Amino acid sequence: MRFAVVVSRFNSFITERLLLSAYDALLRSGAEKENIDLVRVPGAFEIPLAARQLAETKKYDAIVCIGCLLRGDTAHYDVIVNEVTRGIGQSAQETGVPHAFGVLTCENLEQAIDRAGLKMGNKGFEAALAAVEMASLRGAISSQPSAVSKKKQIPRDKAARNDKSMGRNDRSMGRNGKGTGRNYKSLVSGKEPKNSKPKARKR
Repeated sequence: MRFAVVVSRFNSFITERLLLSAYDALLRSGAEKENIDLVRVPGAFEIPLAARQLAETKKYDAIVCIGCLLRGDTAHYDVIVNEVTRGIGQSAQETGVPHAFGVLTCENLEQAIDRAGLKMGNKGFEAALAAVEMASLRGAISSQPSAVSKKKQIPRDKAARNDKSMGRNDRSMGRNGKGTGRNYKSLVSGKEPKNSKPKARKR
């Protein structure tokens, strides 16, 4: 399998740790060094565009997106987080190539450090494992035969015989329907059918 890793240079103190662990996870999962391409972008906001351009090449089985966003004193953090999350998800859905989300969205630097290899593990490693799993799942699904092809095809001559038999049944039902129609008319008019026998009345 072939993978691409998109990593932001902003907050490189954190993103480089995530990158090293993601690279290690890919190698441990069986990926070859020459099948892992690294792309660096200025910040997290640029990750979705780079990831989409890589996915549209159809050269990669999955894209690993790595970045780090820390909340500041303004609403800038919320705007960037929403756009990055939406962009990565939209790219994955529209291209059909799995995108692993390894972008940290933390309140402060301490939380980011904990998620870059300390108390909370390493989210870059986890993102890479998710990319491998989704790439394998995508390959397994695409290799399965279509449900339509599994259905048994009816031979044309047999289908034609069935059509003829259905036509004869329709004509016989039509003749029976004429008799039913006469009986219905007699019931509406209040007269008994000619062929019907009068019932004996009890005194």
